Amino acid sequence: MESKLVGYLRKSESGLTLKMGLDVEALVDAERYETKDGREYISLMVNTGKVEEILDGIREVTGICYFTDKRLRL
Repeated sequence: MESKLVGYLRKSESGLTLKMGLDVEALVDAERYETKDGREYISLMVNTGKVEEILDGIREVTGICYFTDKRLRL
């Protein structure tokens, strides 16, 4: 399973929200899909276990990725 890192997810300073930082240049090559209404999206993935660790204060940050292997559809 191959993926490309495009950003990071961390808890905000207030602790009330999750803050995402995305590398716009890294998203250029990401595969896009279009919905029926014509809007374009990129499907990004974050490991839920690592997000739970951020929420619990065990981890400070985790990566945001997209799968480069077109056979993988989650």
